Amino acid sequence: MKYVILIHSNPEPWGHPTEHYTAEGRAQSPEDRERADKAFDVLMEGLVASGEFVTAEALADPASATLYRWTPDGHVATDGPYAETKEHLAGFFLVDVASPERAQEIAAQFVGPGSAVELRPAMWGGGPDE
Repeated sequence: MKYVILIHSNPEPWGHPTEHYTAEGRAQSPEDRERADKAFDVLMEGLVASGEFVTAEALADPASATLYRWTPDGHVATDGPYAETKEHLAGFFLVDVASPERAQEIAAQFVGPGSAVELRPAMWGGGPDE
């Protein structure tokens, strides 16, 4: 079962790891940030070793995006961000796990100061979500 772990955050300035650039993350002590970074490294090593890690990408500042909309006359391109919201999609992780419970267990470990994590099953042709 593949799941996407979507990381929503609003770092100022935009940077990764986002929790280093959010107000909540900057309020943490350097020791707490270092401890969290080490825990994340251990999490990633475990996901790679177990074969559950598929891929991940951090995303650039939403202001650097280009939005394409369909019109009857063709597409229209405008500068980003897509939406004027407090939080933006900062990146994603794709995992391949044995159960929804395992996906939930992993996703809970991705939330950090000033971020929210969304767990969503990935769809594929002929899959149960189609």
